[in-house]
Amino acid sequence: MAYFIVGIQVISGVILTVLILLHSAKGEGLGGIGGSASLFSGPSQAEAGLDKLTWVAVGVFMLTSALVGWKIIQF
Repeated sequence: MAYFIVGIQVISGVILTVLILLHSAKGEGLGGIGGSASLFSGPSQAEAGLDKLTWVAVGVFMLTSALVGWKIIQF
């Protein structure tokens, strides 16, 4: 059982990494000087869905980390 939880933790960590890399940059950068960064403000539908998936992956990763860290699972 313990190896199953650790396996889920590893898989969710990889998925979380991929999801974070898929997000678009939130900072204005140099585009903020002329105001062009606010031209397309507001999250798109795809970005909102990606946010939800990322939070689910964060929740799974944190839950499995807590289970392993609190030694509820014995190896």
